[in-house]
Amino acid sequence: MTLKVLITGKNRKVAGDISERLEKDRGYFIVKCGPTKNAIFDIILAELPKVVIICLGDETADTVKAYDVLRDATKRGLCIAIVIANDEDEKIFMKYSELSRVFFLSRPVSLFALYEKMTEIEEKLEKKMNEEMGAFKEFVNEEAEQRHRRKQILVVDDDTEQLIHIKEQLEEFYDVTPVKSGEAAFKFLEKKKPDLILLDYLMPNKDGPMVLKELRTMEGCESIPVIFLTGMSEKHIVIQTLTELMPQGYVVKPAKKSELVAKIIDVLG
Repeated sequence: MTLKVLITGKNRKVAGDISERLEKDRGYFIVKCGPTKNAIFDIILAELPKVVIICLGDETADTVKAYDVLRDATKRGLCIAIVIANDEDEKIFMKYSELSRVFFLSRPVSLFALYEKMTEIEEKLEKKMNEEMGAFKEFVNEEAEQRHRRKQILVVDDDTEQLIHIKEQLEEFYDVTPVKSGEAAFKFLEKKKPDLILLDYLMPNKDGPMVLKELRTMEGCESIPVIFLTGMSEKHIVIQTLTELMPQGYVVKPAKKSELVAKIIDVLG
């Protein structure tokens, strides 16, 4: 198993040095991005790294907030965050970050300590994989799961800011999966069927109506409720589309949390 590691942060020198060492010494697959909310969110969606290494440098209350976009992934155990910082940046991070669990490594960086932690992470992932491949028989009571599980919502929008905004609005109540295109939505639908789809009306390549038309011909997806996300300027066009394609309604962006949740409750109950 080759570990995929995302390296980001304001301290470019430390980030560059660590990228080089982990790639050369450990053979990891390294991906990099700038320390902005949009960049981190996009690459997490695209690459699904197991470890995120954040190299802090001269941080403020505002700059550490960019890493809060990792909150859901780290909380659910989808990735592990390692923060490399001096004492001052560590204090700022701990004071203003909303991440519930990270591992701190002080500068100057001890490669021995870093490699030891990475080995521990690899072993845990390997163990988890082996357990999943084990010869256990699993019984899933679908009826009980259906009664108690959180509703799954797929959000399709090519605007990263909108995806982040909607995910933050809904994750208190629902399991939210954000994707940035109709093509990505169909890949997700091949594996899992959500309870509802929030679908951006205007997107490049395949717009909302094209995605909905294709969705209605896709086996197992014909009856999934769809709510269009639309800007005020296209509102009259969407209303025309309602009679033609019969989605379950529309929401004008940017919607208030109360309006969006109310519309979803109206559709899902």
